[in-house]
Amino acid sequence: MGAPRVLPRLDAENRFFWTGGADGKLRLMRCQECATFIHPPRPVCRKCLSEKVAPAEVAGTGTVDTFTINYQEWRPGLDVPYVIARVAIDGAPGVYLTTNIVGCPVEAVQIGDAVQVKFERQGEIYLPLFEKID
Repeated sequence: MGAPRVLPRLDAENRFFWTGGADGKLRLMRCQECATFIHPPRPVCRKCLSEKVAPAEVAGTGTVDTFTINYQEWRPGLDVPYVIARVAIDGAPGVYLTTNIVGCPVEAVQIGDAVQVKFERQGEIYLPLFEKID
């Protein structure tokens, strides 16, 4: 997408998520008591209030739930247009990632498209972006 993206601030709760792409794996926080996936990462399960939560690997695939095409250059050097999408993550009920769909023309993206994670590295951070699965 051209210009460097605004990067998240790493902390003890989210580091696994933002650096997990180093080995190509998408990980989400999961409760060890009730198996609920928790995103964004938190130290306590929102469902059962257990503190027994830990990162768990997920398939890295999902479905485009909704999207918009952005034509505004919000940052100098940011290539437009680009797709901002909400992706429902396979195997993690209730988890949606707001991300970009890359690797295809913006006009090719549709609600219901199957997508797969593709990490973009910026320093120590691996941003989870998604590509359509043909």
